[in-house]
Amino acid sequence: MQNNSLKNTFEVRWSDIDANIHLRHSAYADFCAQARLRFLGEAGLTFNKFKELHIGPILFREELKYLKEVPFGEHITVETSMIKMREDASRWSIKHVIFREDGQKAAIVVVDGAWIDILKRKLTALPEDLAQNFKSLPKAADFELEPLKEKTI
Repeated sequence: MQNNSLKNTFEVRWSDIDANIHLRHSAYADFCAQARLRFLGEAGLTFNKFKELHIGPILFREELKYLKEVPFGEHITVETSMIKMREDASRWSIKHVIFREDGQKAAIVVVDGAWIDILKRKLTALPEDLAQNFKSLPKAADFELEPLKEKTI
């Protein structure tokens, strides 16, 4: 279990099931996306705030490791925590650990992301107040703070 995380519980619905009668591969990512938006919301990074600022989160990588199958009707818990962040909060990695009702770890999902200006279609930074809020989100025990690289001429 992680040291510090935000927990969300979801019910596995019929639409989340595949032909093998267990949680379909893409549903893991969907549940984690929902948990991630709730996680960001804890820092004031809500959908309305993104809309107001014309900023949104963008993913560069999403890695899913499946450990145990999850059947229909089960309630899963998604524990979300920050595992890596640049000092200026411009780049980050978030880890989701999905647990079945019986407490067994079902999957681990890690995403690497940043912020995009949705009008300019370019990477951007958060306003300082939101960056500070973002920095305060729950961090995993193995959290890594990545220093800013010095710019060379």
